[in-house]
Amino acid sequence: MPTALRRTKRLLFGRPLPSDRLDHEKLSRKTALAVLSSDAISSVAYATEQILLVLAVLGTVALSHVVGISAVIVGLLVLVALSYRQTIFAYPHGGGSYTVARENLGVMPGLIAAAALLTDYILTVAVSISAGVAAITSAYPALAPHAVLVCIAATFLLMTVNLRGVRESGIAFSVPTYVFIALMLLLIGVGVYRGVLGHELAPAGPMRIDPVSAHHAGIPVGFAFTFLILRAFAEGCVAMTGTEAISNGVGAFKAPSARNAAATLSWMAAILAVFFMGTSWLAQHYQVMPSPTETVLSQLGRHIFGGSFLYYALQYATFALLVLAANTAFADFPRLSSILAHDGYMPRQFAARGDRLAFSNGIIALAVVAMLLVWAFRGDTSALIPLYAIGVFVCFTLSQAGMVMKWRRTRAPGWRWRALLNGVGAVATAVVAIVQVATKFTSGAWIVVVIIPLIILVLAKIERHYAFFSREVQYTGHAPLMFMHHTVVVPVNGITKPTAGALVYATTISEDVRAIYVEVDPEATQRLQAAWTEWDVGVELTVLASPYRSVIRPIVDYVQSTLKAGTSDLVTVVVAEVVPRHWWEHLLHNKTALFVKTAFLFKPNVVVTSVPYLLGHAVRLGDLMHFDELPNSESVAQNA
Repeated sequence: MPTALRRTKRLLFGRPLPSDRLDHEKLSRKTALAVLSSDAISSVAYATEQILLVLAVLGTVALSHVVGISAVIVGLLVLVALSYRQTIFAYPHGGGSYTVARENLGVMPGLIAAAALLTDYILTVAVSISAGVAAITSAYPALAPHAVLVCIAATFLLMTVNLRGVRESGIAFSVPTYVFIALMLLLIGVGVYRGVLGHELAPAGPMRIDPVSAHHAGIPVGFAFTFLILRAFAEGCVAMTGTEAISNGVGAFKAPSARNAAATLSWMAAILAVFFMGTSWLAQHYQVMPSPTETVLSQLGRHIFGGSFLYYALQYATFALLVLAANTAFADFPRLSSILAHDGYMPRQFAARGDRLAFSNGIIALAVVAMLLVWAFRGDTSALIPLYAIGVFVCFTLSQAGMVMKWRRTRAPGWRWRALLNGVGAVATAVVAIVQVATKFTSGAWIVVVIIPLIILVLAKIERHYAFFSREVQYTGHAPLMFMHHTVVVPVNGITKPTAGALVYATTISEDVRAIYVEVDPEATQRLQAAWTEWDVGVELTVLASPYRSVIRPIVDYVQSTLKAGTSDLVTVVVAEVVPRHWWEHLLHNKTALFVKTAFLFKPNVVVTSVPYLLGHAVRLGDLMHFDELPNSESVAQNA
């Protein structure tokens, strides 16, 4: 790697860490709450708003339903959190939905869970960052036209911080998370204090109208009203996204990992429940409805804090946490990709840790796909939300169903009540998943319904390839090694030091060495033949005709004819490759060596080896042969 590029990489990502530092990169409870809970906690910035957006057709009547819907979602949150606590202790090394479903329900349920999780993690990044930018544009409307650019910049920044390592990203994200928690507690505390104790009178209560008046006013009634309530419930369930992150990332905790993960999960569920219910109650009490230019949380902050420093601090903290909430996905997407890669369902590159002990390939892939998604949807949170949360409830269902099967199989102490708890959780989340698909299908959920099966097909295709690869390369060692006649072919473009270096190397690996020259200019061929005869290095020069001026095709034909003639079992093509000192100098030289390698890539019994000639270095392989007495040696380097 060039020195300048290496220095830039170290400046951005830090110095490489040795493998024995992996334990030091583990997370404490406080740091893990920032890294793995920010997605769930930050959802209070838009969950209540999504409920009200759906119910907006009811006018202020919507406010009379928001607290009830939120309470049902919080009850579901508690049920799911209790279920995942069991998963944490049952799978102390990381009991993600994929692992639990694959081990207890089979391969296909495991792949469904994996595809749903991968989809949800990508949407987590896109939705969180888009919502965070919406918080800033609420306070500074002039930034609204540049929302997409700000989203992409925030995603890139988040990717860079995560590439520095899990521990460093956790430390960087702790401050915004805890500032947001403090400001939300203050917002809810002050708002409830003023409202309940009468220090500030609330506006007139939400208007209630009878069904007849509603019908004449064009407000949905009957089945349409029920569907509307279910749709609002489905949208509000985005508050539960990220609940599974701690269960998926148990391996990232310091020892005792299971106990620390379970405690962090309890903290996260309690904080989320208080914030979600508090925000919904404040919205109802202060008659706050969604606005195209300002979020519900921003309106509450402006109403309770006024135009003070606390309001702007809340907006900045909301922006920071929503952007950093995507870090939950950056923590879990690479880890899930690594597990899938180990199982053969994703490219093996995703299983490797980078210089900073992070799963770098997974982090980069997630950032790129999320950027494309934000660009495609123009950074519009409302357009992305319908795609969101469906995948995570599919994972909830499969994970809890898998735990029921595990308890029934192992019959550990207390398995009946544990199976009952997971069973109730599985049924509840399955119902929610069905409601989400049914109510949000036409508004974008169909995209997720299509994408998840496509991802499953891709994962299965990758696994089949690796299975085929393993069968093809397997060697028992019982068969004897067969000795082969080895021919080495050296394409030359003249008598040069790079050519000499290639010939020197060729003579060390075989006694059958042949130099070949592709004729494009007959006069140049005559001069080369004369110089070659005078050089007399003991290697015969064969001239290949090329009436259409192709260089690669005659070389391929010559090698193939050598193999077909049966005079050789293996052919190695040794290519001299000039390596300039600077990157831009590569643009000034033909890439014949690269083209030769590509041409023989799919040809059996052919090996291509390049012999580098480093320009500007003191001693090179080609310098071992002498040229000073050759009259025409300087005239044959034009094709290098």
